[in-house]
Amino acid sequence: MLHILVDTSVWLDLAKDWRSQSVLTTARELFNARAIDLVVPDIVREEFARNKDRVAAEARRSLQSHFRLVRDAVDRFGEDAYKMETLRSLNEVDQRIAMKGEAVNDSIDWIEQLLSSGLRKPATKAIKERVTERALAGLAPYHRSKNSVGDAILVETYAQMVKAGHKEERFAFVTHNTRDFSEPGDDQRKPHPDLTGLFDGKRSTYWTSLVDLIKAEHPGWLEDTDAEFNWTEEPRRLSEIIEALHVLDRQVWYNRHWNTRIAIEEGKTRIVGRKEWEAAEPPKRNNEVIIDSIWKGALESARKVEEEVGLDNLGPWTDFEWGMVNGKLSALRWVLGEDWDQLYT
Repeated sequence: MLHILVDTSVWLDLAKDWRSQSVLTTARELFNARAIDLVVPDIVREEFARNKDRVAAEARRSLQSHFRLVRDAVDRFGEDAYKMETLRSLNEVDQRIAMKGEAVNDSIDWIEQLLSSGLRKPATKAIKERVTERALAGLAPYHRSKNSVGDAILVETYAQMVKAGHKEERFAFVTHNTRDFSEPGDDQRKPHPDLTGLFDGKRSTYWTSLVDLIKAEHPGWLEDTDAEFNWTEEPRRLSEIIEALHVLDRQVWYNRHWNTRIAIEEGKTRIVGRKEWEAAEPPKRNNEVIIDSIWKGALESARKVEEEVGLDNLGPWTDFEWGMVNGKLSALRWVLGEDWDQLYT
C-alpha cells in the first residue's frame, strides 16, 4: 500500500477550486478501497481547520468581485446599443459563478472526512528535537528567512514514518509549497538538496501535484471520475429561472382570477362602483365586492395571460397539481433570495 502525507497547502488549494472535486472524489474512492493510506500530522489538521473559512470566503467572492467591477464599468461607460445585452450576459456568468462557488463547502467537508479518517501523527518529542536540530543547521525548510517550524514538523514526521515502515511499504510526500520543499532551480518537481536523502524515487517519492501522483499510481481512476463530473447537470441560467418564475406567477394569478370569476357567477362577489366599494367594510372589499373598472382590467389581463401562456397550461388542476405549481413558485423565489412561501402575484 502507498502511504501518502499531503501538505496543508495542497488541501487548501483543492478546497478553493470547484474543478478539483474530481480529484477529491478519486482520493476518497482510493482511500475507501484501501488502495492508498493517508498519514495526517496533527499540524495539517489544525492548519486546515484554521484556514478553511478564509479559503471558502475567498472562493466565493474572488470571481464575483471581478465580474462586479466589469459589470459596473459596462454600466457606466458602455454604449446603449449593446449595454443591456452585455449586462444580461454578465449577470448570467455571475449567477453561475455563485452556484459553483458554493461547491467549496462540499470540498471542505470531503477533505475534513479524509483528514479525520487518515492515520493521525502527533508531533512527538523526538520529532520536535530533530526539528530543532534542522533549524540550528539551517537545513530546508529552514534555508529561507522565515519561521518554518510547521514545515519542518512535516519533514521529520515523514522521515520517521519512512524509517519505521517495512521494506515493501511505499511512501509519498505531496506539497504545493515548492519554495520551502523543492529544488531552487528550474525543476521544482524535485526535492530540495537538503531533503533528497528522504526520497529514493521508488520506495519514497516527492510530488508537487496530487493529480500527477494519482495518475502515476492508479491510471484510469481519475479519468473515470472526471467523466462522471463532466456529465453532471449544469445549473440553470438566471434567465431560465426568471422565465420559469414568470410563467408560474401567471399560472397562480390566473387560477386566483378564475376563483373570483366563479364567486361572481355564484353571487358570492358583486361588481360595484368605487363609491360602494369604499363604503363597504374592509374585510368585504375584494372578497364580496370588487370595483367594476378593476374587474374590467382583470378580464383584459386574463385574456393576455391566455395568449401568452396558452390555455393548455392554465389548468384546471387537481389539488396535487396545484400544490406542485405553488411549490415551484415558492422554490424559485427562494433561490433568488426571497423567503419561503412567497406566493404573491
